Amino acid sequence: MSEALDVHLPYKPRWYQAAFEREMFTGTRYAYLLFHRRAGKDIACFNFLVNEALKKVGTYVYALPDYTQAKKVIWQGMDEGGKPLRQYIPESLITYQNATDLRIELVNGSAIQMLGAKTFDSFRGGGIHGAVLSEYAYQNPALYDRVLEPMITKVNGWAVFNTTPNGKNHAYDLWNHAVEDRDWYTRKLTVDDTGLITAEQIDRERRRGKPEELIQQEYYCSFEAGAVGTYYAKLFTKIWERQQITSVPYDLAMPVYTAWDLGIGDSTAIWFFQITRGGEIHVIDFFEDSGEPLSYYVHALKSKPYIYQDHFFPHDVAARELGTGSSRQEMLYSLGIVPTITKRLSVDDGIQATRAILPRCWFDREKCKVGINHLENYKKRWSNSLMCFVERPLHDDHSHAADAFRMAAINIQAGLDVGGMTESQAETLYQSYAMGV
Repeated sequence: MSEALDVHLPYKPRWYQAAFEREMFTGTRYAYLLFHRRAGKDIACFNFLVNEALKKVGTYVYALPDYTQAKKVIWQGMDEGGKPLRQYIPESLITYQNATDLRIELVNGSAIQMLGAKTFDSFRGGGIHGAVLSEYAYQNPALYDRVLEPMITKVNGWAVFNTTPNGKNHAYDLWNHAVEDRDWYTRKLTVDDTGLITAEQIDRERRRGKPEELIQQEYYCSFEAGAVGTYYAKLFTKIWERQQITSVPYDLAMPVYTAWDLGIGDSTAIWFFQITRGGEIHVIDFFEDSGEPLSYYVHALKSKPYIYQDHFFPHDVAARELGTGSSRQEMLYSLGIVPTITKRLSVDDGIQATRAILPRCWFDREKCKVGINHLENYKKRWSNSLMCFVERPLHDDHSHAADAFRMAAINIQAGLDVGGMTESQAETLYQSYAMGV
């Protein structure tokens, strides 16, 4: 069977969820729902996606930041009344479902795939007729920009984004675009708009110790609160103010260094930088991708017009892989790259090294745009049980760029810039940033 089905799903939307559906059913292809936490974003988006899958045969994707979230929020998720979200699809319409693949196939030939966006290579393949990107502020933007958008455009499909803010990252940029583009449906709803969470409930969270910045972010949809829990955001405020993010051209008279973080089934990030005789660090480029072999990254390196001096890698580059018996260090040698293994320090010491060198950094605005965003949004892990940030980095899509930059910082602090700024001068510069001078 391969035909459209006109089925009434057992779903009663709230007024704002119904407004979103009405707009999309008129033919709008793009929507952005900036709703506060617990406003029912996923219930609305999942039911819309199911309706579309029943009306038009095709493949439909529901993406969350990682597989675990996709399984918990959608596959195992329930509405406020305790009804599983999957039960909004009548059993008579389902021909196949798999709890491992998170896949549902319908009697009309449509397929609904729930996926984690952490490794976006999973999306490469056939056309996608519609996609929901849930908690988009926490996703890798390359998923949509490089993978989903071309497939959706090819079949004249649709895309819906929903999220609460997470600082001024890619979700903030897309929101600013969407509100100005008449082809998009946008809706921002705070707790004041929905009335679902009372002022008394929010005050209770304040008294328990929840930071005001998080409250503004989660309940009032504030992009301005992104610095809470971050490691480097305040330093970047000074870097922006002092116009150290600008055009930073490659200087042929100076060698280029690279600093790497190697992902396994994850993103690999590479920073490119030069160091002047005066001690300035010129960060001229950034490269990141996911799910590719080492040869791919080495080719990307060699395709750039730079003359390289050293390539800094974390200590685990020397570890042997069980499948091959070889280390990635040996693989790099075979590809013509001689890796320099970075001194092994604790993550905390590496973060302090990064903080120390950032005031001396000048970033190329265009080539380092994605990497800067990662550094600005690199943050501590929040503990719901303790109601505070713990001194451990949150592992998310920002981690890889931050870890790679940490390799650069450790090596620079170890004396890479001989003849440049002294340690005392560097400390004085860092303190001037910290005090807001």
